[in-house]
Amino acid sequence: MKRILLACSAGMSTSMVVSKMKKAADALGGEEYYIYAIPEGAIEEELQAHHDEVVVIMLGPQVRFAKRATEKRAAPYGIPVDVMDVKLYGTADGEKLLEKALQLASQRQ
Repeated sequence: MKRILLACSAGMSTSMVVSKMKKAADALGGEEYYIYAIPEGAIEEELQAHHDEVVVIMLGPQVRFAKRATEKRAAPYGIPVDVMDVKLYGTADGEKLLEKALQLASQRQ
């Protein structure tokens, strides 16, 4: 299964975003994605355990400062990293965030 990893301060503030993205993914049908959130500090451990399944990492706007470090952690696995758009995150626009995640995932090396 392909994993879409969302990371935020504590792994809880993105729960609404995760829910909306799952709903959008279900509406698409086709491939199954495991969309979930973790605290930003757990990214390295998550990559060690699941790097072969993670197709993209999207950071919450509140942890945008961690983008470079996350890119360095993800680079050996060819996993793209981006920060979620503040407006899309704030409105929990699951459709557009999923669209962005899938676009990034298609760039996985």
